[in-house]
Amino acid sequence: MSTGQGGLAIGNRVSIPEGEIEIQAIRAQGAGGQNVNKVSSAIHLRFDISASSLPDEYKQRLLALSDRRISGDGVVVIKAQRFRSQEKNRDDALSRLQALVTSVSHTPRKRLATRPSKTARKKRMDSKTRRGQVKSLRGRVDRDH
Repeated sequence: MSTGQGGLAIGNRVSIPEGEIEIQAIRAQGAGGQNVNKVSSAIHLRFDISASSLPDEYKQRLLALSDRRISGDGVVVIKAQRFRSQEKNRDDALSRLQALVTSVSHTPRKRLATRPSKTARKKRMDSKTRRGQVKSLRGRVDRDH
């Protein structure tokens, strides 16, 4: 998970220094046998987006996400307790942070406004007219005539 510089690699030029990621070992929830109350194997990861050294566009996109892992203060909180070992949970938490930041790394393309062609508009109107005629034939039957 970590790079040679002591950080988390996001892209070719972007990485998060280890000092900006706060990792704390906590006790895992749920079943775990005799070990569960003695060993702190779960990992609680905190990463402050606005105080980080990420590029500004990454920060803006992260803060704009409606992700439940990002608090109102702009802090990413990840709790990893999938595995029994602390090292695996630490790697899991870091890879989830890496995936979250990588998801905002690419710039979304601008949408080009297009108009439907004349034939497409005509086809649409014809199908609507045909559908309306079918529905009008479903009216009450007049038994007098």
